[in-house]
Amino acid sequence: MASDSGDRNPTLKRCLAVLREARNDSEQFAALLLVTKAVRAGEVDAKTRRQIFDAIGFTFPNRLLTSRQTPVGCPEHTFQALGLTLLACFCTDPELAGHSQILNKIPTFNDILVSPCNPDSMSMIDDVYQCLSAVMATVRGSRELVTKGTVSALCQAYVNCSYGSDRALTLLLGLLAIAEAKCWQRDAPHLLAVLSKLSDDFLKAEDMTKFELCEVLPRFIPLSPPLTQDSQGSECLHKLYKGLANILGSKLSQSQRDPALKLAGCLVQACGSEWIPAGSAGSKFLALLVNLACVEVRLTLEEPDPLEVEGKKEVVTACYVLIEMGIQECLREEKPLLEEVQKMQLMKIMEEAFGAVIFYLRQVKQEELQDPFIFASVRILGAWMAEETSSLKQEICELLPFLVHYAKKLFKEGSPAASLPQPELVSTEGSGVPQDALRFLLPGFCHLTAEDRPRDILISEGAPALLSEYFLYQWEVLTSKPASLTLLTNTEMSLQTACGIFLNLVVTAPDLIRRDKTFSSLMDMLLKSLPLLLPQKDHLVLAANIATLGLMMARILASSAGKKSSHWQSCALLSAWLGWRKQTQEKRVQFLSLEK
Repeated sequence: MASDSGDRNPTLKRCLAVLREARNDSEQFAALLLVTKAVRAGEVDAKTRRQIFDAIGFTFPNRLLTSRQTPVGCPEHTFQALGLTLLACFCTDPELAGHSQILNKIPTFNDILVSPCNPDSMSMIDDVYQCLSAVMATVRGSRELVTKGTVSALCQAYVNCSYGSDRALTLLLGLLAIAEAKCWQRDAPHLLAVLSKLSDDFLKAEDMTKFELCEVLPRFIPLSPPLTQDSQGSECLHKLYKGLANILGSKLSQSQRDPALKLAGCLVQACGSEWIPAGSAGSKFLALLVNLACVEVRLTLEEPDPLEVEGKKEVVTACYVLIEMGIQECLREEKPLLEEVQKMQLMKIMEEAFGAVIFYLRQVKQEELQDPFIFASVRILGAWMAEETSSLKQEICELLPFLVHYAKKLFKEGSPAASLPQPELVSTEGSGVPQDALRFLLPGFCHLTAEDRPRDILISEGAPALLSEYFLYQWEVLTSKPASLTLLTNTEMSLQTACGIFLNLVVTAPDLIRRDKTFSSLMDMLLKSLPLLLPQKDHLVLAANIATLGLMMARILASSAGKKSSHWQSCALLSAWLGWRKQTQEKRVQFLSLEK
C-alpha cells in the first residue's frame, strides 16, 4: 500500500497549505520552491502529487512558463524551469498528462528541445522529455505530438546530438511505431536526416553499436515514399548495404546475425533489391543474403522446438522476405543481378529451405492456425509453388489437405492476428479478406490442377466449392469499385487466376463439372458478370477469361442441364461477347478514320 507522503512530511504538508492560502505571488513562489525541492527528491507519491496539482492548478505554471523576468542572482530561465518541473510532476498522473492544458504546451516543449543548451537548462530538458513521454502514453498524445511538430523537434535534437538525444531517439521510435505513415507524411526531410545519421554511424561503427543500430534502423526505413526516389535516401541505402556487407561477411554469433537479417529483410520489403548494387560484389552479397536466410529457416524449422520457434518468428519472417527476393531474382531475365550458376545454386538451397517450411506446417496444431507466423509460412510457400512446379511435389501433395483447410478457415472466419510483419515485396493490402491465404495459394493451385494427383486431392478436399465462394466474394469486391489501386489490382488478379483453375478443371475433369452443383452456381454468376465487365475497357483480360470459361462450361453442362438451357447460356455469353467486340471494332474504325 502506498504511503501518504504528504501526511508523513510536515514540511510538504505546510507548503501545500500555504499554496492553497497564498495571497500573492511571493508567498506562492516561496512555497513552490520547497514543493519543487520535495518533488525532485522523489519524496512524494501519486496521491500527494495530485494534492500539489489541486493546490496549484495550471494557472500559475502557465504564468511561470511565459514570464520573461528573472529573480536577482538566479539563472536566466528560473521561472520557466520551475513551471516545467511542476508540469512534469503533473504528467506523472495519466489523467493530467492528457489534459488540454498539457497538450497545448507541446509547441513550448518543442521550442525548448531545439534551443541552445547550457548547464542551467539541462533540468528543463529533462522535464520536457518526461512530459513528452507521459503525453505519448495517453490516448490522444501521439496524434497531438505528430500534428504539433514534435517529430521535427525530436529529429533536430537527435541529429544535433543535443543533451538528452538518446531520449529523443526513444520517443521517435515510439511515435513511428504508432503513427509511421503520418510521421513520414509530415516530417520526411527531418526523418531522413535522422536516417542519414544512423546509417553513417552504422557504417562507421566497429563495436556492438553496429548490431544495436540493426535493431533501431528498421523503424526509420519507410515503405512509402521509397528511399530510392530521393538522393539522400539512396545515399543512406548505400551506407546500409556496405555496413551489412561488412557484418554478414564476418563470423557472427546468433545474437549478432539475427538483427542483421531483420534489417536486410526490412530493406528488401521497402525497396526490393534496388538497394543492392549491380556487379560482382552485389551479386555475391545477394546470394549470401538468400543463403543465410535459407540456413536460418532450416535451423529453426527442421527440428522445431516450440519455445525456440516462438523466439525466432520475427527473424524467420524476415528470412522469408529475403527468400522471396531470391525467387524473384532467380526468375529475372532483364538486367539480372545473379549469374546463371548462382541462380542454380540458390534454387537448390531454397528447395531445401522450403522442405523445412513444409515439415513445419505439417506439425501445426488446430489451435495454432490463427498465429500470423503460420500465415507467413503459408504465404511464402505459395510464392514458391507459383514458380517452381517440379520440386517437392510429393511433399506438397501431402500438405494440400492442410493448405485447403487453412485457407478455408481464414476465408470463412477471418484472422484477427496480425502482429508480425508479413513478408511481401509488394504491399500486403490485398483482396479485402483479413489474412487472405487463398490469394497467395491460387497461382500454385493453378499449376497443380493441371496434374492428376494434386488435382484429385484438391477436389476431394472441397477446393472447387471454396474457390467458387472466393470467386463470388472477389467479384463483389471488384464491383464495389475500391478506391485503392492495389486492392483493385490484386482482386482482378485473383479472379483471373481462379478462372485459370476452373478452366483446368473443365478440361481435365468434365465429369466433375456435370455432377457438382458448384459449377451450375458458378455458371449463373458468369452470365451475370460478363455483361457488366464488357463495357469497362480496364478489365479486358478478365472479361476474356470469364467468356472463355463460360463457353467451355456451357458445352459440358449441355448433357446434364439439357440442350435448351445450355443453348441459352451459350447464346447469352456469345451475345454479350460479340456485342462488345462490335463496339470495339466500331471505335477502332472511328479512330483510324480520324488518323487519316
